[in-house]
Amino acid sequence: MISTTEVYLYRICLNFHGVKIYPNKISCGKELNLRKKMKDNVAEEHLYLAFSHQYRDSIFPLHTSISLFLLSYCDCKLFKVFLVPTGEDVGDQCVAKNLAGDLEVHLISRCQLPVVVQSCSLPAVVVKDDKFCRAGLSVVLRHIIQKTFEADPSKKEVLELLGFKKTCLKACAEVSQWTRLCEISIPLAVERFLTASSEHCQAIPPDILLLERKLGEPVRVHNDDKIRRQKLQQQKAGAKAAVPVLGEEATGELKPEVHEHPPSSLELSVAFSKLLAQEAPDANREAPNIRRTKTSDLPLLDHVFAEGLYFTVADLVLLPCIHQFLVSSKKQGKNLVNLPLISSWYRRVQEVPGVKKAAGKCNMELLQLPELVSAPEEQLQDSASVPDELEEDHEDSHFIGGPRPTMTKLMENGIEAKFSPHPCPSWTLDWTSLPSAVSPGEGKMSQDRALRKQQQLNNLVAAVTKLAKPGDLIVDFCSGGGHVGIVLAYMMPSCQVVLIENKELSLIRAKDRSDELGLNNIWFIQANLDYFNGTFNIGVALHACGVATDMVIEHCLRARAAFVISPCCYGFIQNTVKFKYPRSHQFKEILSYKEHMILCRFADQTAVQLPPERRLIGKQCMGLVDLDRAWAAEEHNYSVQVISMEPESCSPKNNMFVGIPTECESI
Repeated sequence: MISTTEVYLYRICLNFHGVKIYPNKISCGKELNLRKKMKDNVAEEHLYLAFSHQYRDSIFPLHTSISLFLLSYCDCKLFKVFLVPTGEDVGDQCVAKNLAGDLEVHLISRCQLPVVVQSCSLPAVVVKDDKFCRAGLSVVLRHIIQKTFEADPSKKEVLELLGFKKTCLKACAEVSQWTRLCEISIPLAVERFLTASSEHCQAIPPDILLLERKLGEPVRVHNDDKIRRQKLQQQKAGAKAAVPVLGEEATGELKPEVHEHPPSSLELSVAFSKLLAQEAPDANREAPNIRRTKTSDLPLLDHVFAEGLYFTVADLVLLPCIHQFLVSSKKQGKNLVNLPLISSWYRRVQEVPGVKKAAGKCNMELLQLPELVSAPEEQLQDSASVPDELEEDHEDSHFIGGPRPTMTKLMENGIEAKFSPHPCPSWTLDWTSLPSAVSPGEGKMSQDRALRKQQQLNNLVAAVTKLAKPGDLIVDFCSGGGHVGIVLAYMMPSCQVVLIENKELSLIRAKDRSDELGLNNIWFIQANLDYFNGTFNIGVALHACGVATDMVIEHCLRARAAFVISPCCYGFIQNTVKFKYPRSHQFKEILSYKEHMILCRFADQTAVQLPPERRLIGKQCMGLVDLDRAWAAEEHNYSVQVISMEPESCSPKNNMFVGIPTECESI
């Protein structure tokens, strides 16, 4: 008998004209194999992309169009690609054009996704029959690039997309304004712009204006000084370097052609020399007066591509988004005079080898924009209209004086650091009886550090053990190499444990340890915290840095899950797009943001080598910052205790939260 889901998928299949799409059956309860090592990546990898609708020459959400465009640009066919409809009424709105290039694309319903993927926002990649998932746009795109190069090392231009130190879009969106702009803000802004009614889409989205402004900022690169001296020499000589610009790649081979107005700046010469595998302008032929010029007197470099001089994955992320924005603006008759830098960037990206070919595969009809000259200052839309939350926080972080006035102010209002008694101060795991792969001492960790790490784990595992019930799902946020999660999975086989970490190598090490132990109750998710949206019972984090502690608490509050968290790096706490400090109503009534930051800065001064009095003040500041966090959680009907780990010498950052939803206490 044919199920309703199969009929639904079949209807969708018929509507995808021009794209090879096949319904796919994946058993929801299929047992996943954990015995394969991550280095055995000959296994088939599945790429899951969300699909809500088609608009002109793109599949939405835009994260899906971006992923398909990168696959086409890299000519990568290493992944089995699945589209996952986001709504029940998608069947009549399906793709009518070949927007997936020459890729074979399958359809799959949300309930058929591997269980580990169901807890993540798409796009996501998982090795077939495995429990290691990569989720989120930047993580998935970087993985596609790395796998393409591993499969064919001759594709060095693909690896170059990751930038000079292979770090392009590596920093997570929670801490990097640039990653947030490319990965989240621009795609969302364009999607809103395209769906807005005509009377509400007149203004250029603030995030687009922010990108325009960033393209006008000076560029810093690793060989910055040499290139700036060349630029100075070029300016003094009044010379214009002729640069070949690539035309359409009809046969797939590079065919330089003379452009009607060839680009002439040194920045373009350097950028395109790398793209065309040509020698860069000679940096050693500087006139004596140029060599003697102070660095501070050298001209600044202009943007050629999104991140500076060199073409990176950031350009490939932005192109499908900006393309849709420009197409829509043109149809509405908008004047793009406010965006001369974005328009120049858009034209320049089209000249990069492989871009037009990839656009053709994805049926993107790139626009031919005219040269734009900036309008007079008074006619330009003021970039000051960019909302405050999009701006970097420029508030002075160099405070004068110590924390005593702030602490006194709190004391006068009846607020002091207070710690609950440790529920089981002498509890410890029998580390000598555990397999070596469970112990944090395995690897390059010193004996002293391994002992302190074991003591830290004793505290967290003791608290989780008191909270956990058979069948609970426990999430180890910011898991690193899996010290907490692996111990929990080993000690509580009746519970499912999920490790979430943004650093790939750390998570692979954890996976290898898990495989050595033969654990079958553990999953691994490489993703920023925002891309995990699953339900769970207990959240745990050991030394979640700065704002990450507040992100973990927020995830737990949203899931109504208990939490056991040890904070760290108080000095990195600062206002972000999502979080403002102080956190609690009580602290907000007394302290300003700047006063709260004083507490955070001095909370980091707890190192053993500091004088005892200074460490004591640091501990009190830690207690106050965490009391603010605890009270903020209690505003959401939680009971929260702030505890000092035992022994306190196990770490300078020895505070620990234990939070329980009040409805659980009454059960």
